[in-house]
Amino acid sequence: MPKNILVIGGTRFFGKLLVQRLVRAGHHVTIATRNYAPDPFGARIERVRVDRRNEQAMQAAFGGKRFDIVYDQMCHSPLDAAISSRVFKGNVGRYIMTSTVDVYRALEPQSQPFDEESLHVDAQPIDTGFPWHDPARAGDSQVAGKVQAEAYLYRAGGMPVVSVRMAHVLGGVDDYTGRLAHYVDQVRLGAVLPYTSARARTSFIEAREAADFLAWAGSQEFTGPVNAAADGALSAYELHGRVAAALQAPARTRKVATGGASPFDLLTPLVLDTSRAKALGYQFSHIDDWIDSAIRQHDLAHI
Repeated sequence: MPKNILVIGGTRFFGKLLVQRLVRAGHHVTIATRNYAPDPFGARIERVRVDRRNEQAMQAAFGGKRFDIVYDQMCHSPLDAAISSRVFKGNVGRYIMTSTVDVYRALEPQSQPFDEESLHVDAQPIDTGFPWHDPARAGDSQVAGKVQAEAYLYRAGGMPVVSVRMAHVLGGVDDYTGRLAHYVDQVRLGAVLPYTSARARTSFIEAREAADFLAWAGSQEFTGPVNAAADGALSAYELHGRVAAALQAPARTRKVATGGASPFDLLTPLVLDTSRAKALGYQFSHIDDWIDSAIRQHDLAHI
C-alpha cells in the first residue's frame, strides 16, 4: 500500500538513492531541504523548501500533517531532535533518524564489534544550551550531537523512533564526502599513506545498500537503535592496499604515532555488530562484493 513519506534531506548521495527507491515503490514522497538542489525526480515528488533548524518554519511546513514515515537525514543535535519531536509528535507512524557508527566513539575503545546495547542513550546527558549550530564547533560536536539527538528522541516519546547507526558510507562518483577518493588519489599520485594501526578496522556500507536498508527499515515494525554495515571491515592501511591492488599500483605506507592521518585512520577498532538487523531479517552484502568496483569508479572519474 502506498505511504505518505517525508524525507528531510534527500537530494545527495544515498539520500537521493533512498528517494529513488521510495518513488519506484509507488509511495507519495515529499523532500524537505533548505535549498532547491537539482534532483532527477521531476513531478514524481513534492518539494518543500525549509530550514529544518528553524522550528517556526518547520511547524508552518509540517505541523499537524500526518506522515506514515519520516526519514530524517539531517538530525545532528538535540536541538534538531527537539524540533522534530515537537513538530511530528503524534502525527508520524514511523520516524527514522540516520545516525552513525561514530556514536560509539563516545565509549571506551574495545576490540569486539559494538552492538546497539553498548551505547545506553537513555543514560546520556543532554545539553540543549551548547552552541550546536555554531559552524566553528562542528568538528567538536559531531559525535556528541548524534548521541544526544538519539537520546532526546527516545526520551521525548510521542512517536515510534528508529535510529539507524550507519557505517561509513562509500559510493562512486556521487560520493561527495571525498573519503574514498582520498585513497584513490593517494595511490594514483604514488603518495605515501601515513597510518596509525593496520589492525584498527572500521565498518563500511555501500551507498546503494545504505538506501536499501533505510527503505527496508521503513517497512518494518521494530523500534530503537539498529546498526547497519556490510560484513567485513577494513583499516585505513588495508583500504589503501585494496585501492592499490584494484589500480594495479604499489601501496606505499608509513607508520605514524597519532590517528587521523587519513579519513578512516583510527587508533582503535570501530566495528559494528549487525546481529540485530540480521535477526530482524536483513541480510547485508560483504565488503568484498563491491569495494573494488567503487574504487574503480573513482579512478575512472580521473580519466
